[in-house]
Amino acid sequence: MVDPPPVPPQPTPPEPSQLLELTDRERSILAFESQWWKRSGVKEQAIRELFDMSPSRYYQLLNALMDSPVAVRADPMLIKRLRKARAGRQRTRAAQRLGIELH
Repeated sequence: MVDPPPVPPQPTPPEPSQLLELTDRERSILAFESQWWKRSGVKEQAIRELFDMSPSRYYQLLNALMDSPVAVRADPMLIKRLRKARAGRQRTRAAQRLGIELH
């Protein structure tokens, strides 16, 4: 008895941030992030109103967008600033878990 040939897996459609250009929502997120926010509560309320999503979901999308080469090409300075801020927060969290005080 001969086994049938294996069926190749269906390719998954690429995430929007992996396409050749940004979606309208991704461009809106970058434009929103280019503003400077002094208080997080004000920003979180604006996220709910402008994007109709929770801040948690917004930050998930933003983190994926920050890792997108398309976003880097669209606004390299903004992405660099956002990545630097993210790396700083990651260092702070890691230091807190280890009981290290950062200066």
